[in-house]
Amino acid sequence: MSREQLIVQQARKSFQTGKTKPLAYRTHQLKSLLRFISERRKDIADAVKRDLGKSEHGTELFETIGLEGEIKLAIEKLAEWAAPRPVEKTLLTISDEVYVQPEPLGVVLIIGAWNYPWAVTLQPLVGAIAAGNAAVIKPSEVSSNSAKVMEELLPQYLDKDLYPVVTGGVSETQELLKQRFDHIFYTGSSSVGKLVMEAAARHLTPVTLELGGKSPCYIDKNCDITVACRRITWGKFVNCGQTCIAPDYILCEPSIQSRVVEEIKKAIKEFYTDNPKTFEDYGRIVNQRHYKRIMALMEGSTVAVGGDGDESQCYIAPTVLKDVTRESKVMKEEIFGPLLPIITVSGVEEAIQFINEREKPLVVYIFSHDNKLIKRVIAETSSGALLANDCLVHFTVSALPFGGVGNSGMGCYHGRHSFDQLSHLRSCLIKQLNLEGVNSMRYPPHTAKKLGWARFFLLKHVNVSRLRRLAMLSMLAGLAAFVVQVIARYYTSSVQVGIKWFVLISHRMPPHRPSL
Repeated sequence: MSREQLIVQQARKSFQTGKTKPLAYRTHQLKSLLRFISERRKDIADAVKRDLGKSEHGTELFETIGLEGEIKLAIEKLAEWAAPRPVEKTLLTISDEVYVQPEPLGVVLIIGAWNYPWAVTLQPLVGAIAAGNAAVIKPSEVSSNSAKVMEELLPQYLDKDLYPVVTGGVSETQELLKQRFDHIFYTGSSSVGKLVMEAAARHLTPVTLELGGKSPCYIDKNCDITVACRRITWGKFVNCGQTCIAPDYILCEPSIQSRVVEEIKKAIKEFYTDNPKTFEDYGRIVNQRHYKRIMALMEGSTVAVGGDGDESQCYIAPTVLKDVTRESKVMKEEIFGPLLPIITVSGVEEAIQFINEREKPLVVYIFSHDNKLIKRVIAETSSGALLANDCLVHFTVSALPFGGVGNSGMGCYHGRHSFDQLSHLRSCLIKQLNLEGVNSMRYPPHTAKKLGWARFFLLKHVNVSRLRRLAMLSMLAGLAAFVVQVIARYYTSSVQVGIKWFVLISHRMPPHRPSL
């Protein structure tokens, strides 16, 4: 029996004890995870520095702050998320309990990615813990230092039987995928995502696939090009371009291409100085294999900015490519590096056509002052998300579901979406054994009269919340009427008593005689 098989069996055995069901237990584990991030911040930053060349502040900004926010939100909202969810009733079920009850799925496999080794591995874990699951965590072996720290330190904070960390390469991952899980959550490339889905199909295991693709960025000629290019520069070159939601290429009209190049060039200098190679906040390509792949993508394209690299340091300068053709090598695959091609189009109509001729991307970016134009792009394209006038920041909004569509992935997470994604939303209907007369309309023999009653009871939906509000208003109105009646009676009674006293006193007083 393999190590991976033993780990999965132990996780399932621990889950079946019911240990994860109480909300208090889940909250305790979430608080322990939060404490791990707080107490081991330096260990995390050092590991990411060795893996990707990120600065300590950069790691906190792009890896751990978002994690802390997700954990705190889950702790705060857990009782609300896990509570029964009443649903709309018909006349037939008006006296019944009808609700959706979230319940844990079981044992979840989380396969993380190397580009943000902590954020994209532990954010799904937050949802798994909150939903009451066990989770086997498989960090990417490409970010080997982060994987090692995760394996060594995380079990010191979380239940090591319910939330084990499994390290290793392709063979270990393949062995894990042979095991039966109740859900698999994978972040990575579309090609590997297909293999994960194929393995999951053998056990009919549902999957969440957070993949990637070529996310386009259309710049309207009438927008504030300076601001647009600053935000695009930041979104593209953060983490050295190794971000699944980075703008992959720019679409703009030929008349503004030179301006776009110059503005991006200025922004690169402002953000990363004249020499990004020596600047602390500009990272490195994760390894030499990816370095060679990215450098090869520039073949046949015109370099407008940057273009240089150093294989010994896995350094590639922030690079802009201009006059890129649709057949260029750089347009054949997701770049996942610091190359930004510019393709010219005649306007928004051609841009939309260009986007729709390709696989559905993880994000569509558009920069424009024209809200109608933005709404047109929303209406006429399809993507995991659409972000207007900025880059990347939708990832930070926990209320928005984060995920792809088509070739860019399936399923979503963040905030409550993580909880729901990793829960079974169980339908519950609790009926009574009385009112058999109403239910008899469904029993044979079937008649036109019974059918008429069935149509009435089944098709008439009842808004229970509205009925409750109306009942409350009715009760308050009745109470108000009662209070008014009591007050009226009190004042009427007081007036009557006053009159009686006046009459009585009047009779007892001596008659009035005029003075002489």
